[in-house]
Amino acid sequence: MPTSPTNSAMPEPSGVRRRSLLGAAAAAPVLAGLSGTASAATGSRRRPRALPGGGDLGPNVIVFDPSTPNIQGRLDEIFRQQERAQFGTGRYQLLFKPGTYHGLNAQIGFYTSISGLGLSPDDTTINGDVTVDAGWFDGNATQNFWRSAENLALVPVNGTNRWAVAQAAPFRRMHVRGGLNLAPAGYGWASGGYIADSRVDGTVGPYSQQQWYTRDSAVGGWTNGVWNMVFSGVEGAPAQGFPDPPYTTLDTTPVSREKPFLYLEGADYRVFLPALRTNSRGVTWGNGTPRGTSLPLDRFYVAKPGDSAATLNQALEEGLNLLLTPGIYHVDQPVRVNREDTVVLGLGYATLIPDNGVTALRVADVDGVRLAGFLIDAGPVNSPVLLEVGPEGASADHSANPITVQDVFIRIGGAGPGKATTSMVINARHTVVDHTWVWRADHGDGVGWETNRCDYGVVVNGDDVLATGLFVEHFNKYDVQWNGERGRTIFFQNEKAYDAPDQAAVQNGSIKGYAAYKVGDQVTTHEGWGMGSYCYYNVNPGIVQHHGFAAPNRQGVRFHHLLVVSLSGNGQYECVINDTGSPTSGTSTVPSTVVSYP
Repeated sequence: MPTSPTNSAMPEPSGVRRRSLLGAAAAAPVLAGLSGTASAATGSRRRPRALPGGGDLGPNVIVFDPSTPNIQGRLDEIFRQQERAQFGTGRYQLLFKPGTYHGLNAQIGFYTSISGLGLSPDDTTINGDVTVDAGWFDGNATQNFWRSAENLALVPVNGTNRWAVAQAAPFRRMHVRGGLNLAPAGYGWASGGYIADSRVDGTVGPYSQQQWYTRDSAVGGWTNGVWNMVFSGVEGAPAQGFPDPPYTTLDTTPVSREKPFLYLEGADYRVFLPALRTNSRGVTWGNGTPRGTSLPLDRFYVAKPGDSAATLNQALEEGLNLLLTPGIYHVDQPVRVNREDTVVLGLGYATLIPDNGVTALRVADVDGVRLAGFLIDAGPVNSPVLLEVGPEGASADHSANPITVQDVFIRIGGAGPGKATTSMVINARHTVVDHTWVWRADHGDGVGWETNRCDYGVVVNGDDVLATGLFVEHFNKYDVQWNGERGRTIFFQNEKAYDAPDQAAVQNGSIKGYAAYKVGDQVTTHEGWGMGSYCYYNVNPGIVQHHGFAAPNRQGVRFHHLLVVSLSGNGQYECVINDTGSPTSGTSTVPSTVVSYP
């Protein structure tokens, strides 16, 4: 058990996937020309009855106040159900009204979100803990996906809160009045995660976390790191030192707009929409009322599992926003977001599943759309694209009011057979992708090189796109392909697909393997910071990957702090980026790094 900081990589347990993350990939996709209207009245002469705004949040949104009896018992009941339910259908949102709570330990399992209902985290104080550990997986935290904590103040019982998560598990708008431990009990394996708009009064200890990204926050200290800890706009962040110590530190974040959140004004629910910030640093909520606007709940269609795509589209056409309550939504046509400033907000990992190979959600080339807090799960019939942000050829300037995609996660396989050609396509200019995990499953049901095939993770065709916290993994070809100009990525975590059967299956013309992150040959300006790619070719450990990163060799295309790692020698990298960087070192799980390129 380590008692002092360590910068050494921890070994990979035999037969266990190492970690997962999100990112982006792909060659320019062929986008489906899908038909279908948003009206629920197809074939009828009558206009459908207007849908109501507001209403009940449904049975899987559990609301507590300080006088609620047996809060701990209810939390424990949900955790028992969700602790091991990695690919289950249960979805839960736990909401705490403003006030002070005592003696709680909210253990957070799969598809469970816990949030406070104040305007500030300090409006809702838990004297206790919000805990993620890995007892269910023998102390290995690399599969602690799909859970979140937001908008709470914590006073940890023993002074330090444990949040041992992996991908798709954001820690947002939190105030920890103590320390924060990001490793599981026993300091077992852990792979990477995300913190934003949070204040940790004490020290953050990542310990076994391989990579981590912290944005626009404040910390009392940071103890160590394994491969790359990335910070942008973080007060108290350690000084840059990559690769030893492994810190990538940017003083500010170029553009940010925090995730929308539900809160109470008196007895009424509203959704707060934080304001856009440029060159941001520190939390948004420290001094009085946060900057932004809010909408009453009656401006939202409160969707329930079982609602059809036609119903969701009717609500959008009528000028309502969407609040997706926890559960599974099958859509047989795209959900179409055509109006500027529309909000689509999910609670408790609400999940869209496209039927018959449709695109799950499409956004028009309009200002200010906010997508946040939901999961898209590929269906068994191949979808050309799962999420399309802006139509092909989108060109409008959205710099003053960008589209934001936050905690929107995509999964292909794992919960059952799923296929797509490209997971996420960003065509709209100035889009901000703030924390995503785009994952072609390496374990679970419906998993195999062709069974859950998806060639590309994230494809960016729009110019001036910013990604902060990009986790993309295991795609059959490029995990991320970036074709737009002036793109920027702060933090990228990737694993190449585990299950390639042989070298020929990943051969990219004359190049061995597809890069994890490919910048288009025509691009003249691009920049990335704090980016890592791992290989774990456990089906055929002899596979060679030429490089993790590929980009045109020109002065305007720049990278800072890159690494590639062969996990226990299951596959090898020959270079880091293009033909630059040393090969990985046999069976030693030690990164090969490039500090700057070119």
